[in-house]
Parts: sequence; C-alpha cells; structure tokens
Amino acid sequence: MTYGTKLREQIAGPGTTPLIGVYDMYSASIAAQHYDGMFVSGFGFAASYYGLPDIGFIAWPDMMAFVQRLRGAFPRHHLLVDIDDGYVDPEVACHVVEGLDRIGASGVILEDQKRPRRCGHADGKQVLPLHEYLAKLEMVLATRRDLVVVARTDATDEKDILHRAETIAATDADVVLVDGVRSVEWIRRIRAVVGDKPLLFNQIAGGKSPRLSLSELSDLGVDVAIYSTPCLFAAHEAMHSALAELKRTDGRLPSPDVRNSVGVATATRLLEGNIAHRRAVAENAASREETGNTRETGKRKGTGNEGNQQEIEGGKKRMTKANV
Repeated sequence: MTYGTKLREQIAGPGTTPLIGVYDMYSASIAAQHYDGMFVSGFGFAASYYGLPDIGFIAWPDMMAFVQRLRGAFPRHHLLVDIDDGYVDPEVACHVVEGLDRIGASGVILEDQKRPRRCGHADGKQVLPLHEYLAKLEMVLATRRDLVVVARTDATDEKDILHRAETIAATDADVVLVDGVRSVEWIRRIRAVVGDKPLLFNQIAGGKSPRLSLSELSDLGVDVAIYSTPCLFAAHEAMHSALAELKRTDGRLPSPDVRNSVGVATATRLLEGNIAHRRAVAENAASREETGNTRETGKRKGTGNEGNQQEIEGGKKRMTKANV
C-alpha cells in the first residue's frame, strides 16, 4: 500500500485525523513519538531553515530535500507537505508534486493565494482569480499518482469563501481547506457547502481560528486537523527560558534532573531511533539470507543422501537375485 492511499484511508476512518507540524528533523523525531502523522509546515520551515517569515521565501528544492530526509527517518508516518501556491508557476507545481510522489510524501496542500503570499492566519492575503487557481489545481491533480491533494482557499470575503469552497469540493481534490476560519458557525457553513468531501481545519496558536479539541472537531464533521506550530512555539519558549537562566547564573549549567531534564544521553537515544528501522531491515535481510542458505544446503545434502540410499538398495536387490 502506498503512502497516499494510507493517508486517504486514515482520513476516511472515524474521527478527526491529527497531523503535527514539524520544522526540522529534531522536532519530527519528538513528534513521531506521540503521533503517527506529520504536517510539513511552511511557517515552521521558513522560520527554521531561513530565519524568515512565511511570506514566500521557501525554494522548492529545499522543501523537497527536507521531505526526503523525513521519509528516510520515518518510513511509517503520514507526511502532508505544505507547497504554498505551488511556487507560483503551474509547471513548477507539477514538477514538485511529481518529485514528492517519488520521494514518498503522503500528500500536499495547494493554496489559491497570489504573491506576495501570507501565512493563512495573517492579514493582507490576496487570492488568485478562481479560474487561474482551478487550472493550476487540475494540472496538479492530473500529475499526482497517489498523493492526497488538499485544495486550500485563503479567501476572506464571506460570499467568496463559500463559493470557492463549494467549487473546489466539486473537483477531484481529496480534501478541502478553508484557512483562517474564524468561528464554529463558519465551520458548519463550510461543512454544509462541501458536501461529502473531507474537510481540513488548521489550528495555529495565536491565529484567527477557535481552539477546538479533536472530539469537538469530529462532532463538527472535520476529517483532518493540522497543528502548524506546536513544536516551533514550544521550542521558542523553552530556548528563551533556558538561555535567560544560563545568563542569570553566569553561564553555569543547571544541575541535571535525571527524570525531567534532557541531556546528551536522552538526545542520543532519540536520534538513534531514527536509524533503528534501517538496522532492523538489515538484520531481517541477513536472517532471510542465512535461512535461505541453510535450506539450500539441506537440499543439497538431502539429494546426496537419497542417491546413496538408492545405491545401497540397488546393491541389496542385486545380491538377493544372485543368491536365488
């Protein structure tokens, strides 16, 4: 079963599927211990890789290289990738989708923003004319082999939100996302116009959308929830606090707390887990090869013994006939 199919089946199951935003390999290593699905967040990647806001700086080769590293370390996790506006050009969008399909991504999110783009929960967003976005979306859908495609609109006008949501729900896109939804009532309205098409909800701390539990989202008919920045913002707060404390103590590291603090041993164990599956594969392959060699040797030995036994039996028969 392929990665897109696995995610598609997960989304079709009961409840709301959570996908946790990761911004580098370390955050992904921690997220993988708690959830089986990751969201490769454009906000987080722009912040961690470039140190820049999420306004269109990401280069597609950098994002593809990151996804390739993620897939190598986490072969069993869902990976939904934010490809923004497809990097402007429809041909580039198709090239990226084709590459992510080969790498083993589970799905992509393609938005209808035009440049300069913004985070989905920021002010000042502008959207492409709907026919331009639909043409790009149709090209991506025709290119993908297995990827789940999430069609996202960043419309802010109330009438346009519902029109675009209903229109993209009628395409072959797998999931619909209206970003920056401001209320539970609007989730219900969007759910009504997209019909049976799966619906995705984006939660981001400090964003425009209400904070809702997975149970609440499930009751509202939301099929997928992406959490764009919990790892990034938690790291921000923890690093700021740790460095402020280091400065306060004149550079003296805190006393280690065996139960709660992270040290070199804890970090090393976490990172070793990312290559454990490779060792398991190698060990299984070696075991199968050894088993095959043993069986082949046994077959060769068995053939030799059978030949010797036939020769002995034939000699007994000849001796019996001579005696008679």
